[in-house]
Amino acid sequence: MDMTGSRQLAATQEQAWNALNDPAVLKRCIPGCEKFEPTGDNAYAVGSAIKIGPVAARFSGKVTLSDIQPPSGYTLAFEAQGGVAGFGKGESHVKLLPNEGGCEIHYQVHSTVGGKIAQLGQRLIDGAAKSMADDFFRRLDAELQALYPSALPVAAEGAAVAPRPASRGLPPLAWGVISALLTWVVYFLFFH
Repeated sequence: MDMTGSRQLAATQEQAWNALNDPAVLKRCIPGCEKFEPTGDNAYAVGSAIKIGPVAARFSGKVTLSDIQPPSGYTLAFEAQGGVAGFGKGESHVKLLPNEGGCEIHYQVHSTVGGKIAQLGQRLIDGAAKSMADDFFRRLDAELQALYPSALPVAAEGAAVAPRPASRGLPPLAWGVISALLTWVVYFLFFH
C-alpha cells in the first residue's frame, strides 16, 4: 500500500522537529500507543493496542530512522507483529517545510500488511486509517500548543490563525515527535 499526505502545523519547523523526535510526545499522540522507547541510535521499540472493525490486537515492533536531515526530514523503516491479527512493515519519508503559518509536514509511505488485518474490507480500513490520522494530528496540535504556547494556533481545515501573545516556551525537546508521527504512520499502515 502507498499513501501520501500533508498537514499544516502551527509551530516552526524547529519546534515541530523537536516534538516529532520526543518519544514521550509521540506516545501521547499516537492512538492506542502503549510504548515508544529508544533502543539504540535512531531505533525505537513500539507497542500499541488497536481495534479496527472486528479485529483487535496488541502490536509490537520497531522503528528505525535513517537519512536524517535535521530539521527538515528523514526516512523511517518499520515493522510490527500482532499475532494472528497480522503484521506490517514498510518505509516512510517525512519532510517538514517552513511556511508563513509555521510549517507543513509531508509524508510518503509504502507498506505491506498480512493476516486478519489484510482481510478487512478496503473501505473499513480506509475509514479507520483516516480516523487515526485525524486523531494523531489533533493530539499533535494540542501537544505543540502546550509545548510552544506562543506558536500559531491552527484553525479548522489546517489554516493558521492570528498569533497569540508571546509567552515563554519550553526548551527544545529531544529527537521524538518525528518518530511519533512515523510510528503513527506505521500503525496507520498496519491497520490499513
